[in-house]
Amino acid sequence: MNLKTNMLLIEDDKNTCSFIITALAKCGYHVIPAYSGEEGLRLAASDCPDVILLDLGLPDVDGCEVLKSLRCRNHTPIIVISARTTEYDKVQALDLGADDYITKPFSLAELMARIRACLRHKYTCSPGRFYHALGLNIDLESGTVSLDGEIVHLTHVEYQLLSLLAEHSGCILSYQYIMNAIWGPYTDDNNQILRVNMANLRHKIERNPARPQYLFTEVGIGYRMRENESTDISPE
Repeated sequence: MNLKTNMLLIEDDKNTCSFIITALAKCGYHVIPAYSGEEGLRLAASDCPDVILLDLGLPDVDGCEVLKSLRCRNHTPIIVISARTTEYDKVQALDLGADDYITKPFSLAELMARIRACLRHKYTCSPGRFYHALGLNIDLESGTVSLDGEIVHLTHVEYQLLSLLAEHSGCILSYQYIMNAIWGPYTDDNNQILRVNMANLRHKIERNPARPQYLFTEVGIGYRMRENESTDISPE
């Protein structure tokens, strides 16, 4: 990753902005600050950032409305950074299209890890791409899955679930987002069918389903897949 990776930071608290800008600059990122939702939407359209960091508590418009507007316009990775800590807030933001959610206060190490995960996903999300981690290989073009060199046979739904998580590896996908993506927007709210398919999938690809290496449960929110290791993207 070169030194011109641009981050758009939509945050009204100037102390928080200053901290994040200084920290990310030391790591080789260029940060564009926006102190309101309207300014953030304008800069997102004009500056084409690589990643957007979004606070939900903005002075002019609720951050969730900004999130919806951003997601309607482009597919830029969006990391929500918010003091809102309830399960409802996290699920809502993820369902509206956020790629990740960090609660305040947060550590710089955590923020950097989440940014790297989003960038890895962004730059590996293209036709002919592969997922690889700890012996698990997924060819997302041919639909082939192998573990330690052995082909893994999946049902159609199991493969849909695995490929969806692989395409968003490192990011949390809410239960509802997954249900809508695989079974459609009018599916029953009961996610029992999702849990059953996830259990079956874990038995096929996890060496020890009780201690998963690939498919992680984010309790009360959804699922997250281990980050793709096929491409290493980080600032020089």
